[in-house]
Amino acid sequence: MWTWRWILVLAGIGALMLSSTMVKAQSLAESDIEKELHCLALNVYWEARSEPPEGQMAVAAVTLNRMLSDKFPDSICEVVTQGGQERNKCQFSWWCDGKKDDPTDAEAWETARVVAWLSLLKGSYDPTRGALYYHADYVKPSWSRSMRRTTRIGKHIYYLPRPRQLSVQFMPVKPGGKPLM
Repeated sequence: MWTWRWILVLAGIGALMLSSTMVKAQSLAESDIEKELHCLALNVYWEARSEPPEGQMAVAAVTLNRMLSDKFPDSICEVVTQGGQERNKCQFSWWCDGKKDDPTDAEAWETARVVAWLSLLKGSYDPTRGALYYHADYVKPSWSRSMRRTTRIGKHIYYLPRPRQLSVQFMPVKPGGKPLM
């Protein structure tokens, strides 16, 4: 699974990118930052604990991309818990599966915490290319057909909404440019 070497590699990536962003997190109190980090780590843990390092960073990136998008809530915890706890209504399946949300694998939990911390300090590194959505590769949700695939990392496929198509209507015209209607 994870080795300390991978964690050090991730730490190195984070250290190189420290200069760039904590974007919305900059104005939060320390206790709020801890809460946000905890929510992000839980999401990484439950959504991607068996994924390679880049896959875990990708899940964290989607969570942060949503926080930065005007289509989603403004905090990590609100993004993670969006949709409430009603089964199949939440954004992340672990949140509304009816099971306890306490991590059970200490090593994977520590790794998820490191990934969450590095992701907040990541600068512009986003292995998903800005994705706002993803799903496991063994399912094909109907919503994915209306999305633009950005990449595949580990067992997840990442997406962005397709750009809106401009609807151009042509009006028949007479010679000289006057509309027939």
